[in-house]
Amino acid sequence: MSPSGDRSTARDRPPEEAAEDTSFARGLRVLLTIADRGEIRADELGTLLETPISTIYRYLRTLAEFGFIERSEAGYRLGPRLVIGRGTNVSSEELIRLADPILRSLEEETGETVVISRRVGLSAVCLHEVSSRQPLRVNLGPGLATPLHLGAISKVLLAYAPPDILDEVLHQTHPPAGLRRRELRKELAAITAAGIARSEDDPIPGTVTVAVPIIREDGIVAAIAVVGPETRCGLAWRARVSRLLPDAAAAIVGSLQPAPRP
Repeated sequence: MSPSGDRSTARDRPPEEAAEDTSFARGLRVLLTIADRGEIRADELGTLLETPISTIYRYLRTLAEFGFIERSEAGYRLGPRLVIGRGTNVSSEELIRLADPILRSLEEETGETVVISRRVGLSAVCLHEVSSRQPLRVNLGPGLATPLHLGAISKVLLAYAPPDILDEVLHQTHPPAGLRRRELRKELAAITAAGIARSEDDPIPGTVTVAVPIIREDGIVAAIAVVGPETRCGLAWRARVSRLLPDAAAAIVGSLQPAPRP
């Protein structure tokens, strides 16, 4: 998670490429596949993940018990615990496909890495990344999960999350290091007022991140951000990125299917 060249570590790889195929990793693959497809049948999950249907149903039952997924007419979809708003009806697969050219254009304009992330539970998960072409650059990697209280990308997603998600972050029995509840509330209020978030050294030392929400009329869809080394990302760069990002988010919204009517 630090500025680097083309280096990649096991922590940077998505769960489907993890070297250790644990039960947790397999369950996470099921959840991420449902998130990617929007809605999917159990037999389709079994085929895609090359997993026996009995095992798939075992994971589905556990995920449903925790509210992470729910049964639908077409199969299974994200459940109430993970739904941000009806904007999550946009599948991750569709979002990545439509956002990719916009992210590539933004990378050319800014010279730095551009990412799009979504909230999954109490984490911000990187869905897609267009890396900077600079030798020294920041790489997050699809699948990387960051706690919702750390960094501009996560805080944008938390700022527009349902109140119960914010309450859960703020009132954890054993709050993680760096979580200052009063300061976080003020920061989230400022983000929703301005529609943009900025962070330095958080969560990656030596980096600058600028992020904005991707919002439709029916709710937040994701967050889009530009992240680069602090040595290159001065005040002029930050001001320019702050002007470009809202237009990029609006372009992504414009490329999505119209929001469903109530």
